[in-house]
Amino acid sequence: MHAAVVRSFGSPPRFESFPTPSASGDHEVLVNVLATGLHPRVRSAANGSHYTSDGTLPLIPGFDAVGRTQEGELLYFVATDTALGTMAEKAVVDRRRAIALPPGTDPADVAAAMNPGMSSWVALRSRISLRPGSSVLVLGATGNAGQLAVQIAGHLGAGRVIGAGRDPERLRLLKGVGADETVSLTGDDKTVADRLGQAAADVDVVIDYLWGHVTQQAMPALLTARADRSKALTWIQIGSTAGQNITLPSSLLRAANLNIMGSGQGSVTTAGIVAELPPLAEQIVAGTLSVDPLLIPLSQVEQAWNTPTAPGQRIVLTP
Repeated sequence: MHAAVVRSFGSPPRFESFPTPSASGDHEVLVNVLATGLHPRVRSAANGSHYTSDGTLPLIPGFDAVGRTQEGELLYFVATDTALGTMAEKAVVDRRRAIALPPGTDPADVAAAMNPGMSSWVALRSRISLRPGSSVLVLGATGNAGQLAVQIAGHLGAGRVIGAGRDPERLRLLKGVGADETVSLTGDDKTVADRLGQAAADVDVVIDYLWGHVTQQAMPALLTARADRSKALTWIQIGSTAGQNITLPSSLLRAANLNIMGSGQGSVTTAGIVAELPPLAEQIVAGTLSVDPLLIPLSQVEQAWNTPTAPGQRIVLTP
């Protein structure tokens, strides 16, 4: 078969011939891959920086995909924890990490939206139980996952959703997909902190795709502006595109009811994540969530790695 193959963490994958894997376990089946998303999670695994990376090379990147079995069944699946990912013509699927998709499903839509949508969907349904009418701030709402998080928070019952990000064009688009208010994170620290404090001081939940310096400024900004500091604020850490670490003063935890948690592989079991996939897929297939896949042939994976995308767009590779 042909696949995208990473042989050095410093270089993009290349389209090469690779041995076809074989299904050997009781729950395994070999599928023809139809569509697989190029997600930030895939990029970080391909360059060795993801927290689950064990340094194994060569590897086939790809976290998830839509594939078809020999019997014609359409599946969405999450790759097994090996170096053989989904950016290939064929892949081995563990049926315990897969769900069946209905006839007529667009594989590209599912491949584009499931991974970025999964982050907030699982966080708001498995890490917490979002109360109807709650207010939610999405830090990093101008990214693909953040834009879906705005939509998903509203779909799951949030009464008010605020999107915060840097890109002005993407911020403008957020109101069209459900944001009640937007906050620009561009400017000096005090200006950004004041904006966040005014717009989101009393939110119930923060979905954080940024971390780093942005979060380090945002936490005290929200908590010091809060009308009632004893009101619980749940901060769900999902991504770290603005930095891996923050400095958190101990007094902040004593002076307010701040609950910090993460959501990702490890904080939620694989079985727990898979259990949340069918209802999310149902919303994608129904068109409830806005999806914009950019289709690129797998043979052009090296070029795709550096292809720019429009707001809300996700690259999907098609073997």
